[in-house]
Amino acid sequence: MVEAFLGRPLDGGPYPYVWLDALTQKVREGGRIVNVSAVVVTGVNAHGQREILGMDVGASGDGACWLAFLRSPNARGLSGVELVISDAHQGLKNAIATVFAGASWQRCRTHFMTNLLTRVPKRSQPGVATMVRTIYKQLSPEAVHAQAAEMLADALADILAFTAFPVSHWQKLWSNNPLERLNKEIRRRTDVVGIFPNRAATRCLVGAVLA
Repeated sequence: MVEAFLGRPLDGGPYPYVWLDALTQKVREGGRIVNVSAVVVTGVNAHGQREILGMDVGASGDGACWLAFLRSPNARGLSGVELVISDAHQGLKNAIATVFAGASWQRCRTHFMTNLLTRVPKRSQPGVATMVRTIYKQLSPEAVHAQAAEMLADALADILAFTAFPVSHWQKLWSNNPLERLNKEIRRRTDVVGIFPNRAATRCLVGAVLA
C-alpha cells in the first residue's frame, strides 16, 4: 500500500506551490544508532488542494539525498512548480535549484523564526516575534517589503517570495501550519517506536501515516 501510494503518477498538476521538509529519525545500522531524514514533499494541485507528493528516507542533511529524492516526483509527473518553500539548508537549496530550475525559492517561516529568536535574549523573544508577524499583516507587496526592510534587510529576499503571487494566496504561502500539523502527526507515531530497526521500517511507517 505504501509503495503504491508513494510511487503513484502525479497527474493532478500543475503544482505551482511545493513545500519540502525533513524529520530526523533514529535507526540501527551496522551495530550503531544513526540519524536519518524522512523527507516529505507536499504541494498544491491544479484544483487548489494540498496533496502529499512523495517521501523517502536518506542520510541526514545530505544534499545528494535531496537531489535524488526530488528527481523521483519529477519523474512521476510533478510539473508547473513556481514556488518552493523549505529550510535554508544549502544542500537542499542546491537540489531545488537543479530540479526546479526557474522556480522561486522561499525560506520556511517557521524555521526562519526559530533561527531568528536564537539570536536575541530570551526576555526579548516575545516582542521580536510579534514585530516579525506584523510583516505578514500588510495588504500589498509594497507595504510588506517596507515593513520587513526596517527589521530584516539581510533575510528579505529569502522570506518574501510569496509577494510575487496573487494576494489571495498569501495566507497559505507565508504560513507553514499545515506542514507543521502533518509533522506533528508523523512524530506522534514515530516517537512510539523511538529507534527503528532499519530505514525500510522508517519508510514503511511514515509512508503509511502519509497514505
